[in-house]
Amino acid sequence: MNVQYPAQLEVDYPDQLNRVTTLFRWLLALPVVALLSILTGDGGEVITVNETGEVVNRASDGAGGILTALFLATAAMIVIRQRYPRWWFDFAQELTRFTARVGVYLFGLSDRYPSTEEKQSVHLDLTYPDVPKDLNRWLPLVKWLLAIPHYVVLVVLLAVGLVAAVVGWLAVLITGRYPKPIFDYLVGVGRWSLRVNAYAFLLVTDQYPPFSLR
Repeated sequence: MNVQYPAQLEVDYPDQLNRVTTLFRWLLALPVVALLSILTGDGGEVITVNETGEVVNRASDGAGGILTALFLATAAMIVIRQRYPRWWFDFAQELTRFTARVGVYLFGLSDRYPSTEEKQSVHLDLTYPDVPKDLNRWLPLVKWLLAIPHYVVLVVLLAVGLVAAVVGWLAVLITGRYPKPIFDYLVGVGRWSLRVNAYAFLLVTDQYPPFSLR
């Protein structure tokens, strides 16, 4: 890219990976995945039953849904007030960084257990926008729609990525090393996904994401 996109992702390539922790990676990751699910999942339903056990009412409990709330609140602040408070941006960035660290660990790209604070081997940065100068106040209403072509491509890239991740997992079990081409591909998919998220949902830029893994 000639101009640096306002959402950047790099992951340090590991020289050697632990075969044992790689073998049990999904089991070891359960606690941190549960934490991430609490932060980003929806609240589900509250089901009310009568004395005979018959369901009489279903309603959302209103808990969770941080990602949806984050998007809606950010869009409202930009559209109504043309503001993106720094503390709000910092929260969105740190949540995105934590999510990326969990993803890197799950896909076996690092042996380091995901930290809730330290960057570790995952370098993810978003550029804080000057809203009146950098952002159109009305675009948040349609960005999610404009990004549809990217959703289609990402579905294909992620499907290929899952197969590639299995191959990478087997390679680590055999050799202790992650194949560099597969590593670069998976990081590229993560980078692509981050740019789409930054544009359509985190709303930190009006620059349309490039169709590129680099």
